[in-house]
Parts: sequence; structure tokens; C-alpha cells
Amino acid sequence: MFRLTLRQVRADGLRLLLSSLAIVLGVAFVAGTLIFTDGMRAAAYERAGTFDRHTDLAVYAGKTPLPPALVDQVRAVDGVAAADGELTGSAGVVGSDGRPVLGYAVLAAIPTDPALQSYDVVAGRLPARPGELVLDAPTVADEGFRLGSPVRVGGSGGAARPYTLVGTVDVAGTPRDVGGPYLGLVGADALAVTGEPGYGRIMVAARPGTDPRALAERVRAVAGAGATVKERQQILDDAVDDAVRDQRQFGLFLMTFAAVSVVVAGFVIANTFAIVLAQRTRRTALLRLVGATRGQVFRATLLEAAVIGLLASVLGVLAGAALAGGLNALLSAREAPTSGGLTLTARTVLLCLGLGTLLTVGAGALPAWQGTRVPPVAALTDAAVRPSRRAGRMRLALGALVFAAGVAALVGAGLAGQVPLVAAGGVLSFFGIVLFGPVLVPALVRVLGRPARRLLGATAGLAVANAVRNPRRVAATATALVIGIGLVSAFVVGAGSAKAGIERAVDAEIGVDFLVTGIGADLPAPLAGELAARPELGVVHEQRSRVVGGVGVRSAHPALIGRTLTAVDSGDVGRLGPGTVLVHRQVAAARGWTVGSTVTVAGRTFRVAAVVADDGPVLAGSPVPAGFVVDVVDADFGRLFPAERGYLAEVDPADGVSPAAARTAIESVLADYPTVNLMDQAAYKKMLTGTVDMVLAFVTALLGLAVVIALVGVANTLSLSVVERTRENAVLRAVGLTRGGMRAVLAVEAVLTALVGTLLGIALGTGVSAGAMAVVARIGGDFTLVMPWGRLGLILAVAVLAALAASVLPARRALARPVVEALGAE
Repeated sequence: MFRLTLRQVRADGLRLLLSSLAIVLGVAFVAGTLIFTDGMRAAAYERAGTFDRHTDLAVYAGKTPLPPALVDQVRAVDGVAAADGELTGSAGVVGSDGRPVLGYAVLAAIPTDPALQSYDVVAGRLPARPGELVLDAPTVADEGFRLGSPVRVGGSGGAARPYTLVGTVDVAGTPRDVGGPYLGLVGADALAVTGEPGYGRIMVAARPGTDPRALAERVRAVAGAGATVKERQQILDDAVDDAVRDQRQFGLFLMTFAAVSVVVAGFVIANTFAIVLAQRTRRTALLRLVGATRGQVFRATLLEAAVIGLLASVLGVLAGAALAGGLNALLSAREAPTSGGLTLTARTVLLCLGLGTLLTVGAGALPAWQGTRVPPVAALTDAAVRPSRRAGRMRLALGALVFAAGVAALVGAGLAGQVPLVAAGGVLSFFGIVLFGPVLVPALVRVLGRPARRLLGATAGLAVANAVRNPRRVAATATALVIGIGLVSAFVVGAGSAKAGIERAVDAEIGVDFLVTGIGADLPAPLAGELAARPELGVVHEQRSRVVGGVGVRSAHPALIGRTLTAVDSGDVGRLGPGTVLVHRQVAAARGWTVGSTVTVAGRTFRVAAVVADDGPVLAGSPVPAGFVVDVVDADFGRLFPAERGYLAEVDPADGVSPAAARTAIESVLADYPTVNLMDQAAYKKMLTGTVDMVLAFVTALLGLAVVIALVGVANTLSLSVVERTRENAVLRAVGLTRGGMRAVLAVEAVLTALVGTLLGIALGTGVSAGAMAVVARIGGDFTLVMPWGRLGLILAVAVLAALAASVLPARRALARPVVEALGAE
């Protein structure tokens, strides 16, 4: 039986080639993900302690930054050789052309004591005194900066000022490499640029021979209860955890899509074995008649599946290594900070080989078991060669119940506001389609085939008859497409709905011509004042807020406040000004405030100008209940909370000033602030929705492999069906069906199968997106379902074209044998 099994693998190699390709692709995705993420993790471990090579212990800030004076106190502790403050934040560099250098820039305070310096210096030296700066080598090379020349740097602390460039450093592959410029300043300058009141941690180097634990206790006593002291090993362990956390999440993200591809490949290989074993029914019957037992036949089939799975898995690992290398090269070309080397471990190889082999064996087990149940004498009849059993009533009833439960979960998700219900609803709905597929898919094929019959006549009729001949087969083929298309559609519809919701929110809340936003940080403190001082600008409003005593205090501008209000219960909104406030109805009712009442906000008294309402949704996790809001004018807010900053400022031209002149005035102010960006409403919408488009493109590319595997299944089913219908196709050709007609029959059959799978996938994905949007709307936000018909139509068109391409090889195979020879085929 072993030798016979190997001969069958060789004899049916062409039949199993496409199904093996499905396994190769699925395993390649898994292997490529593991190889790539293992390489990233290895690089992260290697560079995790880059900036702590000489740090023996460190003091970490708690809820508040560590004051600069604490550095001197720690430095004076017995056993401390050196101590210096460190912080990381965001800043901006003005390039040699006078424009901000693009990219998110990381700024760090660099220790001045050589005993703590752990940087790889490429040229020059590290800063030793205020006014000196180091940059990463790529930024220096790109901008043409020279050592000793001034470079302007600015951040949230104020306008850009020149610093002397004294060196360049290499931070590539470290946690401080985020793809943009890297800036290093001494502690005092770093505090001034970022506007921070203190350090994030204090680095300590111990004197030789000092007991680390005793030193940690002495430093802990000086630092106080609000700070945390960590010894060297804990510092390195935490650095490794931080370094690999993002890589681990990224790996899980990729593995999710790899799992989808593997599941789709499982559907394809199971369908393939079902067809191949059905076509071997007579051969199996002969083996049984000459003495082979059911167990031997079953084990031989599983052995065949194991051999095929192992060979396909080996190819999958090789393809995965190539895939990981391509992804690494792509990220390296884009200078992405996540790129690293490739690491192929024995664990990855064994896992992928085992996964592919077990998947193939598992997929072939059920068809093999069903094949051995046919009595040998019955299997020798022609009726057994093409078994077409209908789905049982129990399966159909269970499918209907599961599908109904999935739909109920999706509907209930919006009512309950629970994200897990969306996932459960999608999974249950899919399994309902799988179970009910033998009835649903053929019915949809017949419905979609009616227009084709009118256009193509008998050719389309033959295609429909062939497609629905075996309901289980066509259902399995279409179902493999439902997974990938359903997930793609869910993301496409969800992304379109999210973008529409974001744009509506901007239209409702932003009523000005220009927006000034911070790049990765709040706006610099003096910026709003400098903009307001320009005569070309009429409205300058920095959005700021603060929670005090369970009430949200917001800055407001009299000219803009009315755009977000839905009702004025009493009073006059126009009277909002210095010394007055607008109170929202919920907090007014709870506190007994009315128009004219005197209220206290952050220790200052104000008079209520109006009681208003804003019925906009409250975001989940909001620190205050709905309607517990007080609006004060910008000047009063600045006096109440002078250190509070916002990330967005709204700007309108003054009366009689053109938008172009206003933009010029704004740009002249922003020239000294490299950490801010100027946009109009359209650009602001594009910025907010750009991430959605980027994620959608990335997800679609990843899910595209699952769709490709499913289309391989369509081609595979057609190819095996051509073998099964060899004599039948020969008869059709003998009675007048042309070669073009035969190609048309197979093309229509492929298109109908792909269309049904695609339409079911789009319906499933839309349902999941509808549930997700309902949950988001309930949690907080004006989000409704929006159907991107153009993109969905593109998905449908691509599926049809791919199905046509999938029919080419089966048609060539059907026409390869002469008619007379095909008539005598077994």
C-alpha cells in the first residue's frame, strides 16, 4: 500500500498541483511572517540597551516629571559617580532651505558626563554645554549641514532658535529611530525646547566597588515616594520588553491574515481531495475487491495527503523566506525603522512543515473516510463515479439557525455597543453560509445564470448545469472566496464609513478657513498670541480644555461657539465675553445654575451668560458625564490655566482680507515654529482620513493573498471537473460545440462561481461593517454606514477577471485531447 500510494501521488501529480499551490501560498505567508518578525525581534534585542550601556541604575518619574534640582541631589549621594537628567520628546528642525525638515522628530537630553554617554558618534562630539546640538547622520547628509554651523531647532517651548551643530550620531535601529530627524541637546536646552517642567528619568553611574542594592536604597530615599528606582538588570529587561512589544503586536497582526490564508487553503485542499477521491472511486473499489481493508485505504489516503502537504510545505518555507526578504528590502528602501535582518529558526521551519502537513492531512481526512464507506460492488458502477449527494436536513437546519444567530449578534452589537458581538456575528454568519451553502450557492448560480442564458443561450445553460451539478462542490469552491472577499469588503465599507463620519465631524465642528496643528505635540505656547497679533487675521482660537471638579472647562471664541451648539435654553450666547461663561444644560440642572448666576471655576468667579446644549455624542472614556461642560473665552482660559496647551488652532482672515493674504501672514509666523503645520479644511480632512486609506491599502494587500488562494481553488475545481467530464465534453464537441464554445462554457462556469462567492462575501462584509459602525456610533461619534459602490464594484470586476483567467488552463486541458481519443477515456 505504501508503494501504491507513492505511485498514486506521481500519477495524480498534475491534478494535485493547484491544490498544492494553495498550501504553498498559505505556508509561505506564515513562514514569511515568522522569519520577518523573528529578524525584527533579534534586532530589537540587540539594540534595546543602546543608551544604557553605562547606566547602573535610574530614577523614573511617576505622575509628575522629576525636577532638575533632584539631579544635583542624586549626584551628591554617596557612591554615585555621575548623574544626569534625561527626557525624550518632540521637536522640529528648520532645514537649510528655511523649511521644516519633514518627519516626526525625536529630541532627547544627552548626558554631559562621559561616564553616562552611550551614543555611537559618527562625526564630531556630543554636546557638552548649552547651545550645542547633535543630529542623526542621515538628516545632516540630506540637509547639507556642517559641523560648527548653526541649526535652528524649535518645539512646544517656543519659537525656533539656533544651536551649534557639534556632532552626528547613529541611532538607526534603536527605539529612538522613528523615521524622522533625531536631535540631542543638553538637559537644560531639552527642557526649554520641549516646554517640559522636568525630566523623565535620572541616569546614574556608580563608583567602582559600590554595592548596587545599597546605592539603590540611598537613591530611593532621596528621590521620594513618587519616583521609581530601577537597577541595571531591570532597566535592560524593561528596555527589551519595550523594544519587542510593538514587534510582537505587528507579528500578531500579520499572523491574523496568515491564519485567514491558511483557512482558505484548507477549504481549497479539502474540496480538491473530495473531487480526486470521487474520481478514484473505481480504483478504490478494485483495491477493496483484491483484499485491501477500509483501514488500509483510509491510511493510504492520509499518507498521500501527508506526502503532498510535506512537499508543499517545504516549497512554502522557501517562498516565505523570499517573501520576508522582499518585505525587508521594501521597508529598507523606504527607510522604515522597523526593518531588520532575517532570522530563519528551526522552530519556524518545523512549525511551518507541521502546519502544512497537518492542514493537508486534516483536509483530506473527511473525504477519505467518506470514500471508504462506498461498498466495493456499488463503487464499480457508473453512478458512483460522480456522487452528488444533497446536503442533509440536519445540516441545512443547523446552517439556518447559525446564520440567524450571526445576524442577531450583528444587530445586537449596535444596540449593546459591544465589539465582541460584531466578531461573533461575523463568524457565525460565515459558518451559517458554509452549512447552508449546498442550497444557497446553487440557487444563486441559477439566478445569476438567467441573464447569461439570454445573452449566450445554450452555452450559458451548459455552464449553469455544470456548476450546480454537485452542490457541495460548488458551495465549497464559492465559500473559499467568501472569507477573503468578506474581510476585504468589511474593511472597504468600514473605511468608507469612517472617512464619511470624520468628514461630517470636521464640517460640523470646524468653521474657519485655516487650521494650525501640532506635529506630534501640542502647539508652542506663544504661537496663538503671535497669530492673534497679526492684523490680517480676524479669528484665532486655540482649542484647549481642562477638567476641574468633575466639569470640563473649554476655551471658546465668541465668533465660533455657535457652530457646535444645538440649542440655547436661556440667555444670550452673544453675551459670552470676559468674566462670563456658557453652561450646558446637564451641569446647570445638576448644580442649580441659571442665567445671571455666579459660578466658581478653578477659584475664579464668573457670571452665567446662557444655558446651552450640545447634543453631540460623548466619546467612550470621557472624564466627565455628558453635558458637564463650561465654556469660557480664550483670554479667561489662559488666565485660569496658563500651562494648558492645545494641538489645534482655528484661524480666519480679518474682514476684507483675502485668504491668500491671510495664508501669507500665517506662514510668516509659522516660519519660526517647525513643529506646527498649516492646513485648510480639505487638507485637514485628508490628514485625518489618510491613515484610514493607508491601513485599508495595507490590509487589502494582505487579504489579497487569501483571495488569490480562493481563486486558485476555482481553477482547481474546474481543472478536476474537466478530467471528470472528459467523455461528456467530447460528446458535446462531436455534436457541434466549437472550441470557442467549450472555452465559453468553462469561462461562464468560473465567473458564476466567483460571482456568487464575491457577492456573498460583500454581503457578509457589509453586515459586519454595519454592526461595527453601529457600535462606534453608540460609543461616541457621528458614524453611519456608507456604501462605497465604486470600490465594491472594483472588487466585483477584479473577481470576474480573475475567474476568467482561472478558466484558461482548464479550457486548454479540455481541448488538448482529440475528440475520438476523449470519447474512449475512462
